[in-house]
Amino acid sequence: MSRVATRPERAAVRRGVAATGPGRLLGRLVGTAFGRAVLACLALAGWALWTGGILDGPAARQVRGSSVYAAPGVDLDRAAAERVVGNRRLVVLIMEPGADLREACDDTERATQGTLVLAMSRDGEDWDTYGCSRLGGDGPRDLGRAMVAETTISRGADAFVDRPVEALKVIVLNYDRLVRAGLVPDGARTISPSLPRYLLAGGAVAGVVAGAAVLWSGGRRAGRDARADERAALGAATAVLAQQIIDLDGYVGPVAPAHRRLAADYVGLLDEVSGVDGDAGALRRLRERVEELSRRAADLADDAAPGRRRTRGRGRR
Repeated sequence: MSRVATRPERAAVRRGVAATGPGRLLGRLVGTAFGRAVLACLALAGWALWTGGILDGPAARQVRGSSVYAAPGVDLDRAAAERVVGNRRLVVLIMEPGADLREACDDTERATQGTLVLAMSRDGEDWDTYGCSRLGGDGPRDLGRAMVAETTISRGADAFVDRPVEALKVIVLNYDRLVRAGLVPDGARTISPSLPRYLLAGGAVAGVVAGAAVLWSGGRRAGRDARADERAALGAATAVLAQQIIDLDGYVGPVAPAHRRLAADYVGLLDEVSGVDGDAGALRRLRERVEELSRRAADLADDAAPGRRRTRGRGRR
């Protein structure tokens, strides 16, 4: 027979649901060391994705590890173009005709720090160009050098509109002249992973080492437990065998010679048990021998059962 839940019962159910809701579970998770470690890893992974350029456009993703970007549809031998630019602090963006070059330059700002960027696209028989310096420094002198570099870097490239690789050679010559004039710092461009990626890599290595240490420690503990279990099982089996031999000690008749052999084997086995080390395999083998002797004792007891006579003591034989 069913009944309708009373109001207090319904209120209790609601309180129980609220007590086990997502917020309570999240609070319990954060309250543990494991939960805090998980949240720290998630924050670090998010930082790594952000600094690694997860929101970058195609141009920015390309120039994070390259000096040349060519938009889809632009006819350019990119491998040859990258060889021309080399490891200079120079990034060239060759966009499709009519592209917003200033926007293209701004989109690559985080990916091209420490370089001189030239965005260019074909405009009829000339190159439309826009330069932006990311070489650092906000002083008046730095701003003046940046302005000269941005306006000079593309000079002479219009003569090679149909041959972009040759245009890049002219741009590289202009860059080298700027370096010799001291308007652009000398040195190679350095491309390195962001700090969070180093931290993630270090965390991964530390996690592997810590996991290996935990497994090693757990294996040693398990080995000790296994040896302790084997020694305990051996002791119990030896005690059972001793009791069987004591029970057979009062029997007379045809089992006496076999009983004496069994007792002699037992004494020899005790010497081995007392001298065994902590090797679990050796303990297991000794326990198997004890069990074998125990079966022999049981067989002797069965053989003596039909006609055996038990004495009242060792003196009455």
